Amino acid sequence: MPGRPDSPATRALAWLYAPPPQRAAFAALCAIEREIGASLRPGLDHQLAHARLSWWREECERCVQGQPQHPLTRELAGLCAPPERGWLAGLVGLVDAATWDLAAATFATRRELLGYCERWSAAMIEPLTRLAGHAAATVGASDDGAARTLGVSLREMELLLALAADARAGRLRLPLDELERAQVSPESLAQPPWPEGLALLLRERHRQLRAALAASVASLAPAARAPLRGVIVWAAILCGHSVRAERRLPGASAAQNGQAPLDGWRAWRAARRVDAGRGLAGAGAS
Repeated sequence: MPGRPDSPATRALAWLYAPPPQRAAFAALCAIEREIGASLRPGLDHQLAHARLSWWREECERCVQGQPQHPLTRELAGLCAPPERGWLAGLVGLVDAATWDLAAATFATRRELLGYCERWSAAMIEPLTRLAGHAAATVGASDDGAARTLGVSLREMELLLALAADARAGRLRLPLDELERAQVSPESLAQPPWPEGLALLLRERHRQLRAALAASVASLAPAARAPLRGVIVWAAILCGHSVRAERRLPGASAAQNGQAPLDGWRAWRAARRVDAGRGLAGAGAS
């Protein structure tokens, strides 16, 4: 049985503040994400990487059918009785995202980027939301939609915060049409400090995503927030990273491993606000 997620620290803090009924599923999902992501590690033979992803795609399908083979998917499937295994139908979205990244595919439009983030949210956030609804009758259908939107914004925020490192790995995390309108070359994403046009684009997107995260949390019924406390804590930590990343522009985001003490305080504070039935604090600050 997987315990506390090893990395990144943001996920470990989200796990820590998740309600106990969700923690095993949270840890299993993070471990599966990490195993699938290992197909992207530098130096791995390209054919082997494709073979790994193909196997994981089949394994995700077996998991939904109640016939998993891997210890992690067996653990995850065991947390869901047969009627609830449909909650895991989006798990293959982790493979879809990794396949996209392995191909170093670019997002031509925001719609493509949105689809990428939606697949990740369906794999990581939707099962946690459904588990929360199963454990607490306070999570309703409208809250499912708000949590799904929260997951989409959360994932795009992660991509934005890793923009330069991902670009150096050949993964462009901004839509090409937006770069073209800003008169920014895709190559410049890997080479901060960034040109003024890109810094303006990033500043605007950071603010939009923080506002979207705050709005998603606010749209949850107050009684539904406690069952989703881990995900809300996750969002609060990323909002803090976003504020600091915006202040560093036109430079790149700072390494997150140096922010652990502040992240721990921010996670505790966000959890307290959730328990009090409130939303994200200062998510729109710059």
